[in-house]
Amino acid sequence: MSINVVYKTTARATGGRDGFAETTDGSFRVDLGVPKEMGGNGKGNNPEQLFAAGYSACFLGAMKFVAGEEKIEIPADTHVQATVGIGPRSDGGFGLEVAIEVSLPGMDRTKAAELVKKTEFVCPYANATKGNIKTVVTLV
Repeated sequence: MSINVVYKTTARATGGRDGFAETTDGSFRVDLGVPKEMGGNGKGNNPEQLFAAGYSACFLGAMKFVAGEEKIEIPADTHVQATVGIGPRSDGGFGLEVAIEVSLPGMDRTKAAELVKKTEFVCPYANATKGNIKTVVTLV
């Protein structure tokens, strides 16, 4: 499988989880910090929060794309929530898991479920994580 890249971006992290990350074009910068649950002071953002924000935005964008292709109108108050967990793996190192909750208020449940399923196929984040980390997508 190959892709036809239409956009690239580059970000750089300095200082690891206690530093900062920024895009090389200067459009985005975030101070990083270790969560209290992992021994830090809880100040700053962490990679899991960034991943959750990116995944939820990407999934919703992919859902809008699919809906547009299929001439389906989605509710204006549609939202996607991603919860990212991190912890030690049984075989060593650390791993992630993701729970995606999709809210399509007022939409027919069967049509909504079909839309979510098609979105899982289209979303780049869903494709990148498929078979790599435990991911559960739920229509709420």
